[in-house]
Amino acid sequence: MVESMIAVRLHGPRDLRVERVARPARERPDDVLVGVRAVGICGSDLLAYQDAQLADVLRGRPLVLGHEVCGVVAEAPDGALGGDGAPLRTGALVAVDPAEPCGACERCRAGDPNLCAGLRFRGLHPDDGGLREWLYAPARNCYPLPAGLGAEVGALTEPLGVALHATDLAHLRVGESVAILGAGPLGLCILQVARLAGAGPILVSDKLPWRLALAERCGATPVNCGDDDPVRRVLDLTGGRGVDVAIEAAWADHSIQQAAEMCRPGGRVVLVGIPRDDRLTLSHGVARRKGLTIRLCRRMKHAYLRAIRLVACGAVDVAGLVSHRFPLPRTPEAFALNAAYHDGVVKVIVHSEEETR
Repeated sequence: MVESMIAVRLHGPRDLRVERVARPARERPDDVLVGVRAVGICGSDLLAYQDAQLADVLRGRPLVLGHEVCGVVAEAPDGALGGDGAPLRTGALVAVDPAEPCGACERCRAGDPNLCAGLRFRGLHPDDGGLREWLYAPARNCYPLPAGLGAEVGALTEPLGVALHATDLAHLRVGESVAILGAGPLGLCILQVARLAGAGPILVSDKLPWRLALAERCGATPVNCGDDDPVRRVLDLTGGRGVDVAIEAAWADHSIQQAAEMCRPGGRVVLVGIPRDDRLTLSHGVARRKGLTIRLCRRMKHAYLRAIRLVACGAVDVAGLVSHRFPLPRTPEAFALNAAYHDGVVKVIVHSEEETR
């Protein structure tokens, strides 16, 4: 077996390098060798790429980004059970959960593994992510996909899982109105999940017209925050009442304040985006006078099986979010395009060379 592989490593701000590195070694007895087939570029990957500061991402050594990962099981230990509780088989296409909670701390025992104090996360120091040809992952983190689902869909079950968790935090009820700030891939996943939950109307704010067009096709009323005051527009569309729930998924500081202002008194705000300056900016008076409930979404918990079922039955379309595809050696070009938001970009997928042939 070849002892080296191609990996794309971040060395500093906007400094991605395609390199040949040693293949990873198995760390734990239940580790499964996965041949990577598709990796989605996430907004948090872009923050790390632009600043190399997210969660002190480098810490003195190059890092492989990418946590939306799907691949093929190349080697699995005897008796290894996947995330669905069934034996893993060689050749299975699997979505790889990037989060590895300890399983023993207070929050893990309470059923909140996403809040684990010792959580390891693929693509954050010290754990390399998926922008490489091979990786090892715990068997329990590998979720086999049903026949007919491809690698792109498998990779996108990760952001769909986050969307499910965000919607769970919102405690949506049938017929409640929702504003979603940000029509990127995550916001568009939240939109589809909110529709399934029976929400309506759903208003989506963004400044990129092609993303708003996609949101409208998914059943939302678009609000162009580049042309209009989004708060005033949402209030107008709700007869001055405001929405029951506002979900912020725009990666911007001002959108947090906008989410609070869009809500009705007693409404709920869920913050999903990660501000680039790592600051939460919100007027205390608006939140207090309205008596808002504000919840912050950290990744997800126990959502992969739900996400896979939703895409398998066609209830959620994640494949339709993919706007661009790049082979692994062109990853720097993929990140540059995504960071510039050019060419109608919505979701960028990086494929292994084998997958693109």
